[in-house]
Amino acid sequence: MPENKVAYITGGTKGIGFGIARILLENGISVAFSGRKRDDVEKAEEDLKRCSENVLGIVSDVRNLESEKEAVKYTVAKFGRLDFVIANAGLGIFKPVDELSAQEWNDMIETNLTGVFYTLKASVEELKKTEGYYITVSSLAGANFFENGTGYNASKFGVVGFTQAAMIDLRKYNIKSTVIMPGSVATNFNGNIPSEKDSWKIQPEDMGNLVLDILKMNPRVLPSKIEFRATKPA
Repeated sequence: MPENKVAYITGGTKGIGFGIARILLENGISVAFSGRKRDDVEKAEEDLKRCSENVLGIVSDVRNLESEKEAVKYTVAKFGRLDFVIANAGLGIFKPVDELSAQEWNDMIETNLTGVFYTLKASVEELKKTEGYYITVSSLAGANFFENGTGYNASKFGVVGFTQAAMIDLRKYNIKSTVIMPGSVATNFNGNIPSEKDSWKIQPEDMGNLVLDILKMNPRVLPSKIEFRATKPA
């Protein structure tokens, strides 16, 4: 079990990021998390404090490198170190390619792909100090293309390639890197409101437990790419 460790999670106010934060807190890991909207960050921080007081909510936009640098600085100032970074923030807009606007394309690429680079760029020197772990959340859409998915597919394919290449760059510093590719998850993503109809899907806490399992593995092994799907899709 990781002890006295600190994690920073992007997109942590709801869904997958919130689920990961809760599981890590319940297992003794201090957590800083970020989101773009102050109200969402404050509400999530209040909810997560029911698990542990060792939590810090930060307003940050992964599309802005300086914002992510500030988030890392706040994390280290609060907890004294940074061991685990989970780049989770994501956006999906699903339209035929001839209807997808340039702004919608850019929003997905900047959030889903450039954002994981900025988060790593902002945190990598701290991860070198702790020989830490960098995890990205891509999607099964990072290996399987589908109708109306051009922008989302492009960004998530990119996350897979980026993380795998970063893994090779960073392992000489004893930094480990993993990309997780979940299928359907019961979250608010793309306007969904989770309900009983989503019970067959991966749950946010399942993602949290997967991340915890990864972090608990013997340092000699590296699950560099994980496909994670519902056992029996509805």
